[in-house]
Amino acid sequence: MAAATWRYRGAPGSGQPAVLVQFSNGRLQRTGSMRFTVYRSRDAAHPRKKHRRILVSETERLSYVGNNFSSGAMKCDSLCRYFVGVLDKDTGQMEVYNAEIFNMQPLLSDNLVPDDTKDYQNKSYREKMDLCIEAFGTSKQKRALNSRRMNAVGSDIFKAAVTKAAANIIDAKGVTALIQDVAQDDVQNISTFLPPCNEDADKPENVYKFEDILSPAEYEALRIPAAAFVNITPEEITKKTQDRSHCCFVLEELKFLPANEKSRDHKARCLWFLDTLVKFSYQKVIKTKYPMGPECPQIISKKLMRNFTSLTYNNSSVQNLISASMKAKITAYVIALALHINNFQIDLTILQNDLKLKESRMMDIAKAMRLKVSKAKGLPELENDQNHKLGTLSLPLPMQKASGNQRKRKKMN
Repeated sequence: MAAATWRYRGAPGSGQPAVLVQFSNGRLQRTGSMRFTVYRSRDAAHPRKKHRRILVSETERLSYVGNNFSSGAMKCDSLCRYFVGVLDKDTGQMEVYNAEIFNMQPLLSDNLVPDDTKDYQNKSYREKMDLCIEAFGTSKQKRALNSRRMNAVGSDIFKAAVTKAAANIIDAKGVTALIQDVAQDDVQNISTFLPPCNEDADKPENVYKFEDILSPAEYEALRIPAAAFVNITPEEITKKTQDRSHCCFVLEELKFLPANEKSRDHKARCLWFLDTLVKFSYQKVIKTKYPMGPECPQIISKKLMRNFTSLTYNNSSVQNLISASMKAKITAYVIALALHINNFQIDLTILQNDLKLKESRMMDIAKAMRLKVSKAKGLPELENDQNHKLGTLSLPLPMQKASGNQRKRKKMN
């Protein structure tokens, strides 16, 4: 027999991957008795739906269904690729093809079609249209359907049900407990986007670890673009201040770069990345692969797109969007990095202006990060502006409190 070799053929002749199946409730004893049918999505223009497949198999006793897009699909499909090899024993040549695995689950409902058909025939035209919208309608049509069904509920019955439910909750938990729950939920909503916090840290620098903000590989990639900050002169700082080519926090810190070569390089890298985060937060929809330009290292561009944008589908394409929640996440990482740069005490008002945020939003994020907020009185560089707020990270960490948005509301009758 000749030496074995293999050749990659891609997809089989049908143009779609070969099908591999596994059954959730056992193993096949007689493969010849199985009949398989594959259904493909007709929405070929949609970037995700066009790859959807449903596989149906039938035996004398049971029917099985599997797909590659619902909760029943294999969880590892997005992380793995599967292949099928066909070996010619005479020539030793193996043809390798793309494959896709399906997890087949038994369909246990009896007389499904006759019962459903009978009920369906008794429904009105409006009810039939509603069923179609539920199954195949767009998001806008489904929202309109839900709104119409909600409005169909009698207002008197609805108000009575809400009043009774509210009274039961208040009686069970009490007004004070409900207010505390709302405050805790508000803090948790912001906390979802914060850097990992080590509440048991023994030093301030270990509360928000530097490695959770910049990995070693990302930190190393900043060496080349940050070189311009390392060798900057006072004249260049003055010119950059006039041009406003960088955020105010960075321009102010560039005036105080340490003389030690290693410390100077470290601070320059941190300032360059902080400035990039601030500029990145100004964008709304990311339309290019490298939004921060060619001078930004590729690993940093990927980090920005992966960690600080959310995917949205618009005009038949997938786009990267900087939503309000992503803006809050960028702000939290800017604060954490600024704390490492400036010995864990920062001027929150300067960062707030750089990020173009409202003061209440900035204070909410700072308090969620367990910073102690105080007025900036007594600092010589802020003598002419007494409205600045300082944020200090110190141990022990203060308890989480409700955000500043929990203000008094007008009493309604």
